[in-house]
Amino acid sequence: MRIRPVMGLLGLFYLSYFALVGVYIIFLPKMLILSGYTPAQVGAVFAASPMMRFLLPFLFRRIGGVSRSIYLSALIAAFGAALLFFAALPSFPAFFAVNLLYGAAMGIILPYVDTIALQAISKERYGRVRLWGSIGFMAIALWLGHVLETPLQSLLYLAALALTTLAAGWLLARYDRADEGAEDSADGEPFSLSRYWAFWLSALLLQLSFGGFYNFFTIYETAHGISLEMTSWLWSFGVLCEIAMLYWQGPLMRRDLLGLIEFSVAATVLRWGILWLWPGSLVAAFASQSLHAFSFALYYTAAIAYVFELYRQKKLAQQFFLGITFGLGGSLGALSAGWVYEADPDSLFLFEALIALLSWGAIRIHRRRKAAHA
Repeated sequence: MRIRPVMGLLGLFYLSYFALVGVYIIFLPKMLILSGYTPAQVGAVFAASPMMRFLLPFLFRRIGGVSRSIYLSALIAAFGAALLFFAALPSFPAFFAVNLLYGAAMGIILPYVDTIALQAISKERYGRVRLWGSIGFMAIALWLGHVLETPLQSLLYLAALALTTLAAGWLLARYDRADEGAEDSADGEPFSLSRYWAFWLSALLLQLSFGGFYNFFTIYETAHGISLEMTSWLWSFGVLCEIAMLYWQGPLMRRDLLGLIEFSVAATVLRWGILWLWPGSLVAAFASQSLHAFSFALYYTAAIAYVFELYRQKKLAQQFFLGITFGLGGSLGALSAGWVYEADPDSLFLFEALIALLSWGAIRIHRRRKAAHA
């Protein structure tokens, strides 16, 4: 297999997919408010998508995994949902129903493509193509921040990017080396959550600890005297550190993946601790954002590569990783961060640091259990 064509397609896919994610999570909430939705309705819409990501893997486990036909159907469904959003926008129940379809489809697509990437180009090259997703996310945020004015404009960008994602994703299906069916590979063990429960608990807790960052970082920093403009630079700096890590992490991925995961979780504990100890310090804020290279970029790539090596049913395992982390962890993280911030805003990142510390403890337990089992 020639590497350059598949790397080009993967780069295009990640660019369009994560630009699509950027439109959805950064701009669509505001556009819904402008369309007359209440904050509670917006919250319901954006809680539904991650919960679909969490629930779907349990269905796929019962039917034997995610087949190529299911993946291709999900690509069509995501684009179809993006078109249906135009008709559903005036009605909350209709928009909510279409959003369920959209969330389910998007949750199927990414883990499937991640598996193709790890099959086709190896874990060492994965970061070089995944960084295009970070570029797409940052580029769409900067562009739409200047030009977006109406809800229909946001839906037009959503539909156009969903079409690009469909095209790139469809072409990538030819590079899937596994035939349809539950057993993707002879390598690894049959899928089980309970066998490696400590790893899955650690992954859940780590993503849960990001709830304060994703939902309250801007509010937290501006409340402590850092300007909104500077806070936007902090967000951009974190993405740039993420891109740098994805580009240069190849040699690291040849090392102990579990060790990289442990280090990244420990860096996350430090990251939230810095924000708690020095909330009004711009230097501390930039130092904390620099750790995004480890707590997100290195952790994510090491974790999906580790799951890929750990299990035989590789697509199903990636579905569960996305569902448990960004699905259940994302939902619980947003809810818990809201409760903590309402009760005591200054303790938000102390709470997140303690959750990340529990995640580090769980991954240490996983290492000991795995060593004992071996």
